[in-house]
Amino acid sequence: MSKELVILAVDDDMINLKLLKSMLTKHEDVKEVLEAKNGSDAIGVIKSRPDIDLMLLDIIMPVMNGIEVLKVVRSDENIEQMPIIVLTTDETKRSEALELGANGFLMKPIRNSELFTKISSILV
Repeated sequence: MSKELVILAVDDDMINLKLLKSMLTKHEDVKEVLEAKNGSDAIGVIKSRPDIDLMLLDIIMPVMNGIEVLKVVRSDENIEQMPIIVLTTDETKRSEALELGANGFLMKPIRNSELFTKISSILV
């Protein structure tokens, strides 16, 4: 990665969101980390910020879950190409998320090295 990235982190757990933001902001290629606490908020952020390079998306959330977000993003021609890495503790959701167009998958708890390896492989 050589570009300064804008990443949207979506998670309803504030501790997970702060941890993600902390890991991401320490990386030299990350310019800005945007946050959303549920899928509905995430869609709002995506539509207002066309400069987002990647979304890190929790699956299990209230209001609008990650599977629903994937369906919305992949059906909207303006944002359908956005790279999305799904984050979850539920292994059973992995195949559903990938079938819906997720570019990658990480199990929680997320390790810093795994996170950036996955981001690098998707944004090459």
